[in-house]
Amino acid sequence: MKLIFVAILAVILGGPAVSQGLQTAVIADELVLDVRQASDVTLEQFLWKNRLIVVFADNALNPAFRTQMDLFNARVGALLERDVVVITDTDPATPSDIRIALRPRGFGFVLIDKDGVIKLRKPSPWDVREISRSIDKTPLRQQEVRDARELQ
Repeated sequence: MKLIFVAILAVILGGPAVSQGLQTAVIADELVLDVRQASDVTLEQFLWKNRLIVVFADNALNPAFRTQMDLFNARVGALLERDVVVITDTDPATPSDIRIALRPRGFGFVLIDKDGVIKLRKPSPWDVREISRSIDKTPLRQQEVRDARELQ
């Protein structure tokens, strides 16, 4: 039920771009997490702009996939603070370029840093706190934090 509400709300707020499948959004506490389908994007378009979490499943009803998306929805702010875009791929029958490049098996997620380097692969859902800690340990994130402190 919650997923249906989120999809309807995303279409209403996102207008034609969302309804055409170009982009979807997860709404939580008035923050919007950028969630896109793997068939609509390339990894290169996010290089040096965003960190990516690519979530794979054999279908959108997979319990692990739904759990992972719920975990993202519960802590949207932490992901936005770290410039995260979520890319989903739930159709192995029509493999996207991203699925071909990352070669997942069943459910899994891949964390890719802004420089395009894979930082983490997990075969089961992971809490956003753990994902955030992994991101915060990367040299790029540590530099971002230092730069932000210098600007204050």
